[in-house]
Amino acid sequence: MTVKEVTDILEDLAPLPYAEGFDNVGLLVGDANVTVSEILVTLDTLENVVDEAIATKCNLIVSFHPIIFGGLKKLTGKSYVERVVIKAIKNDIAIYSMHTALDNVPEGVNAKICEVLGINNPKILIPQKETIKKLTTYAPVKDAEKLREALFDAGAGNIGNYSHCSFNANGQGSYKAGEKANPTVGEIGKIHYEEETQLNVTFSKANQGKIMKALFTSHPYEEVAYEVITLENTNQNIGIGMVGELETPIEDMAFLKIVKQKMGAEGIRHSALLNKKIQKVAVLGGSGAFSIEAAKASGADILITADIKYHEFYKAEGKMIIADIGHFESEQFTKNLLVDYLTKKIPNFAIRLSESKTNPIKYL
Repeated sequence: MTVKEVTDILEDLAPLPYAEGFDNVGLLVGDANVTVSEILVTLDTLENVVDEAIATKCNLIVSFHPIIFGGLKKLTGKSYVERVVIKAIKNDIAIYSMHTALDNVPEGVNAKICEVLGINNPKILIPQKETIKKLTTYAPVKDAEKLREALFDAGAGNIGNYSHCSFNANGQGSYKAGEKANPTVGEIGKIHYEEETQLNVTFSKANQGKIMKALFTSHPYEEVAYEVITLENTNQNIGIGMVGELETPIEDMAFLKIVKQKMGAEGIRHSALLNKKIQKVAVLGGSGAFSIEAAKASGADILITADIKYHEFYKAEGKMIIADIGHFESEQFTKNLLVDYLTKKIPNFAIRLSESKTNPIKYL
């Protein structure tokens, strides 16, 4: 398989358009057309991880965090980022990052945390905005069904648990073909009136390329009239963080001890206990201070996340517990998720779980 074929499989799980605007995801180093020997999956791509890839003859590193985040103006080896990139290039190793694209999908980072902690029926905590688009196009009545099916096959028309959703209205369209035109129906220089179907379908922004290809491939007209707009409708299936429930309510301190053990946390920083049982739990892997208000609004008894600053603990306001378990600790099982996913998708391929230590934080 080529690097591109492997990353296409990864993007079926976590489409890159779902990544946050500030992020840097996708293929960061390497040639997409190179044949992959073996794959090494890691949380972070550091020098020791590249050394591990060299030793195990892996020429594709699939990483959660992007090693290149800001712009690189020089490659002199003075920073750990530059040294990683230089070493990867010298050894023909490609590096691919998923980061917030994997944060924002329902089978991603936060779903894995819920699985580890036994949180049931998890729902998206903060739905991502502007993920739903709407296509309006016009086709001759006799061609509308074929075009509609092509759009459905490309992924359009899915709303919640329903598929093949569309709205159709018949009317009369008009056009006059110019001298260089090649009209499907009608004559050059004459106004033509055609009974047409106005076809409306919604689709996920991650599928826009497929939808537009299907539109232009299946539409009978030489020039296709269409409109694509972004909707403000909330997509409950795409977004960051999750909230769900424990099967049985548990005392707050007892639950924190379970979290510490299951998440392998060296310690947990938390706001004041509420001396009540925990049942509704919100989680957000990585830096999650921005999710505090959403977690409170959801009715969560506790928010499990990382990188909470001193004053941000006050925002609990006696309504829930804020628990900071550590950035690495909250995301550490992401690489297991990716290994399991890739093993199922390409079972006869060599996929390795990195054994390199990448947590930069040590505890006394």
